[in-house]
Parts: sequence; structure tokens; C-alpha cells
Amino acid sequence: MNRKKLQEKRSRHSQRVHYKIHTVAGGKPRIVVYRSLNHIYAQVIDDAAGKTIASSSTLIAKNNQGDKTASARLVGLDLAEKAKQAGVTAACFDRGRFLYHGRVKSVVEGLREAGLQI
Repeated sequence: MNRKKLQEKRSRHSQRVHYKIHTVAGGKPRIVVYRSLNHIYAQVIDDAAGKTIASSSTLIAKNNQGDKTASARLVGLDLAEKAKQAGVTAACFDRGRFLYHGRVKSVVEGLREAGLQI
């Protein structure tokens, strides 16, 4: 597969996921995750206002000890605390083009562990 076709395929897949999220969300903010080779990034976005409410990543999360999955869980915990301070108690999860497995799943587990309803 050449690079342009791969990018189009990823874009179509993420648009499919975004469409499903927007039909179910009901005005709730969404949590978006991006997973790179070494880091994971997550942010809470309010689509109605078009603003980012809170964000976290393995670059800024504290105690980055252990494997990548453990670090992803800490990102979820950190993001949930920041979201609670901003007044968000419930959100919908947007995994984009990434499978709900491994580090992406670990972020959600951290969010739920900290008390955010997803």
C-alpha cells in the first residue's frame, strides 16, 4: 500500500468512529486518544464550544516508571483529575483509528479508576 492510500484508509476509519461518537454522545465532551510509538496523548474536548478542556500525555504525567501500559494508565488518572477540576464528570471515549486494546484500553481503565464516567 502506498502512503497516500494508507492515509486515506486511516482517515476513513477515524471518520467512521467519529460519526458513531457524535450520534451517541448527546452533548457530552469526548476524550480523544493518540498513540505514538513511544508516547500516548489524551485530551478532553468540548465539541459544542470547540475547545480543549484538559489534556495529558506521558510527556507530562508524573511517575513515568514501568512499561508503556502502566504509563498510559497514569495518563488516564491524570486526565481524569484535570477533567474533574474543569467540571467534567461524564464523557464519551473516541479511540479514533486505534484499537481498544493495550495502551488505549489502559487509559480508559485509568479514567474509570479515577471516577470519570465513560
